[in-house]
Amino acid sequence: MTRAQIFEFFRRLAEANPAPETELAFGNTYQLLVAVTLSAQSTDVGVNKATRALFAHVTTPAQMVALGEDGLKEHIKTIGLFNGKAKNVIALSHMLIRDHGGEVPGDRDALTALPGVGRKTANVVLNTAFGAEAFAVDTHIFRLCNRTGMARGKTVEAVERGLEKKVPAPFRIGAHHWLILHGRYVCKARKPECWHCSVIDLCAFKPKIMAPGVQPAPAKPARQAKASAT
Repeated sequence: MTRAQIFEFFRRLAEANPAPETELAFGNTYQLLVAVTLSAQSTDVGVNKATRALFAHVTTPAQMVALGEDGLKEHIKTIGLFNGKAKNVIALSHMLIRDHGGEVPGDRDALTALPGVGRKTANVVLNTAFGAEAFAVDTHIFRLCNRTGMARGKTVEAVERGLEKKVPAPFRIGAHHWLILHGRYVCKARKPECWHCSVIDLCAFKPKIMAPGVQPAPAKPARQAKASAT
């Protein structure tokens, strides 16, 4: 995709959804960090169901530490990999209290130093909570950027670098949300719904599906992201 096409791509998505937001439910920056950490290899819907009761009582790292690992597991046991995630959330809560006065830092290096927090999670927090121009490349965005030709790459890091270079200024803060929502609801993994895609004419994907129920033409296997889920 050319720079002009990328500008038009985001212009149309912004016109349809001027203020895109994460679908994770949270009340403050700490809860956002916890929710994103829990969302690795899980759906936002599933995380929201698990955290609804949790976040009604836990709003700070100190309250999470007081709840304890076993108490946290009871809340999140419906989420995949909940044992490891509970351990990480308790550990990162201890570290936030010890090293950051109980506050979530707005610095990528400080965030990725927390247990269970990778670059993707840090970028989501920086973008959503701090308004940073950060591009969190998950499986949806990795697929969409390669499929459309916006920012092709064999790894999530390569795709992120491509977005850093190519996304124009007016759309840099909202880009992560527009891309993930478009990948989640329109440009789906197995069967992209091209018949109602607002940016179909800008997309490099050739076996377009122009009617519901039609199977896509055979294509090369999608490249997989070579990076941590968080």
